Amino acid sequence: MADPSGVTQDLLKEKITSELGATFVEIEDMSGGCGQAFSAIIVTPQFEKKTSLARHRLVNGVLKAEIAAIHAWTAKCYTPEQWEKQRQEGTQESAPGKGTNGEVVSGTVA
Repeated sequence: MADPSGVTQDLLKEKITSELGATFVEIEDMSGGCGQAFSAIIVTPQFEKKTSLARHRLVNGVLKAEIAAIHAWTAKCYTPEQWEKQRQEGTQESAPGKGTNGEVVSGTVA
């Protein structure tokens, strides 16, 4: 499918990893491949001692041009310590929208 925005999962992951020093990034295209809606899980030490709002502002600042070019962006932001705790408890999340195909969630009927 065409990608009219020019924004891709790989582009977002590369930019987040390089500019935020992320140790883990998972990007999910929730638009069924057209590149207009993405969700993410981002883990970086730069989130230490930052509120949820400050974390999202940091990410949104790095991705300002990309976010302006797409329809929807959702991010879950964790410190490495928070992410490791979730891993140990078996409660690690996947990117919001993972397991979807456009608007139909896997295991449901449209």
